[in-house]
Amino acid sequence: MSEDEIAPLRSGKAWAEFCDAIRRAGDVVLREASPRDPLDVAEGYRYVARILRLALEQQLENSDALVPRFQRGLSETIKLGNDNPDQVPLLAALDGRHEYRIRGRRGTVAYLSFGTYLGGDYGRSGRSGCSGSLDAADLAVEADGRFEIAVACERRPGNWLPMEPDTNQLIVRQTRLRPSETLAELAIERLGAQGPPRPLDAAELQRRLAAAARYVHGSVNVFADWAEAFAAHPNELRPLDEAVKLGAHGDPRIHYLNGYWTLGPDEALLLEFTPPACDYWSFQLNNYWLESLDYRYHRIALNKASAAPEPDGSVRIAVAHADPGLPNWIETAGHRHGTMVLRFINAAEHPRPRCRALAFDALRRG
Repeated sequence: MSEDEIAPLRSGKAWAEFCDAIRRAGDVVLREASPRDPLDVAEGYRYVARILRLALEQQLENSDALVPRFQRGLSETIKLGNDNPDQVPLLAALDGRHEYRIRGRRGTVAYLSFGTYLGGDYGRSGRSGCSGSLDAADLAVEADGRFEIAVACERRPGNWLPMEPDTNQLIVRQTRLRPSETLAELAIERLGAQGPPRPLDAAELQRRLAAAARYVHGSVNVFADWAEAFAAHPNELRPLDEAVKLGAHGDPRIHYLNGYWTLGPDEALLLEFTPPACDYWSFQLNNYWLESLDYRYHRIALNKASAAPEPDGSVRIAVAHADPGLPNWIETAGHRHGTMVLRFINAAEHPRPRCRALAFDALRRG
C-alpha cells in the first residue's frame, strides 16, 4: 500500500471522520418528526449506540469473506427493524466471486431459512436485496439431521443457495414457536481457503471504519423513515411493500404488516383476525425506533403457538397498559406509543386485522 493510502489513518483523520459520522447518526433522535418524550429520546440514543455495537462487530471483526464465520446478529440488547423475539439470526460475510459450503445439523426450530444478499448497509448506493433464498423445508437432510449447502453463483447438485457476483452477505434465520426448540448447528467455509486470516492492514481498517459508519447512519435513518410513515396511520396495520422489504434484506417468504400504535392512559387497542394456514405467525409491540419492547421481562409478543384462539379459530389480541383479564394481553411496558408488526411465514393468505382503539373499561367488559 502507498503512503497516500494510509495517510488518513496515520494522521488521525480517518478516526476523526468515523467519530463525526457517528455523531451525525445520532441526529436521527432530533429529526423534526421524532418524539420528544424523555423515554423516546433516551431509547433513541441507546438505539444508535446499539447499532454501533452491531456495526463494529460486523465490519471490523466479521467482514472477511475469505475466512467467513457466523456472527449472532440481533439479540436482547441489539435490536433493529422489527427484530423478532422468536428469531435467532446469524450473519456471515460473502463474496460472490468465491464459493462456500455450509455444514449443519437441522435442529427442531419451526422455521429455518438461508438467504444471500447484496448491498446491506442501508447507506451504500447501488443494488440491494436478496440474491438467493433456501427454506429448510426444501433441504435434503440425512437421517441424523445433517446437511450440506453449496453457496455459489452457478447451480450445484444437491442443496444449492444461489449468489450473484456482487453478493456480500449471508443471513440465516432460525425462528422458534417455543423456547424448547433446538437451534441448528452451523458452520461455513470458503472452498479453497488456505491458512488463517491475513493480518489487518491500515487501508483495510480505514475501509472498515467507513463501512461501519455508513451502516449506523443508514440503518437508523431508514427505519426512522419507516416509523414516520407508519405514524401517518395510527392504530392500523398495513402491508409492507415487497420491494421495500427486500431492499431492507427481508426474507421473501415472510409477509409483514406494520403499524404505529398510540394509546392514552385509559385506552387499549384490540386486534382481531383469523390466522391463515402457515408455518409461523407472530404479532409484536415495538418502541418508536422499531425495537421490540423488552421481552425478557414483559409479554410483548404472541405467536402461532402461544396465542389463545377463539372457538371459531380467530384471535383477539389486546394491547393495554394494564392486564384487562383477557388471555392474549400484550404489555406496553411503560410506553404510550410505538410501532408494531404482524408477520406470516409461508402463509396461504395474508389477512389484515381489524384494529380498534377503545376505552380500557370497554375492553375489560368484553
